[in-house]
Amino acid sequence: MSKITRRGATKSKSGAKPKSRTAPASRAVKSSGRKQASPKRAPDTKKVKPWTEAEVREAFERFRKANPEPKGELEHLNPFTLLVAVVLSAQATDAGVNRATRALFQVADTPHKMLALGEEKLRDYIKTVGLYRTKARNVIALSRKLIDEFGGEVPRTRAEIESLPGAGRKTANVVLNMAFGERTMAVDTHVFRVGNRTGLAPGKTPLEVELGLERVIPAEFMLHAHHWLILHGRYTCLARQPRCAVCLINDLCRWPEKTI
Repeated sequence: MSKITRRGATKSKSGAKPKSRTAPASRAVKSSGRKQASPKRAPDTKKVKPWTEAEVREAFERFRKANPEPKGELEHLNPFTLLVAVVLSAQATDAGVNRATRALFQVADTPHKMLALGEEKLRDYIKTVGLYRTKARNVIALSRKLIDEFGGEVPRTRAEIESLPGAGRKTANVVLNMAFGERTMAVDTHVFRVGNRTGLAPGKTPLEVELGLERVIPAEFMLHAHHWLILHGRYTCLARQPRCAVCLINDLCRWPEKTI
């Protein structure tokens, strides 16, 4: 603001009393002829109309009818290989991870075998996966921790899985659901988008969406719910060009820009 004040002062006539440098900022801006910057607008917090219980049930009835036994697309042989696959899938596609792990899991499908393989050779198997150096280090470290602290077995609680290198809440939820049949809600980018776009469970963070979905989805659907939502986001409710015309729930969806 000091520059603006000086500029205004130079326009005063000779002998005139100079303007005070302590003038309010708004006056200084006005004297310069510049428009005062308007404050940033707060994010639009207008809430969409919440789904009714009947609407939520109807949506998942449709998902179940269309795909009664949805499956995750990460290929695995046991809980350990599932854990490894999910860790590798961060910022990568399931298809890309599967291409790398098909050969890997033939030689290393247990923590002991993974440690015997070693980090350097592991990198060779997964070098087509993004961030493969960091992920190889994490896989070796989590394999060692499984042996040292969990008897070589994948633990069955969220907190214990989250304690493993490279594993977060989403990883834990996927493993608990797919390996152990727990009714957890893993929120990836697809589920996050579907929850917000449809208005089913709006949230600013994955955790908010996760908890919101758990609140509204009836218990009878929870075992497969995250798979239905992931597949829906991956193949129908696409990020850039959602396929609203073929969407199973387009009449229930709250998205104002849907094209049907």
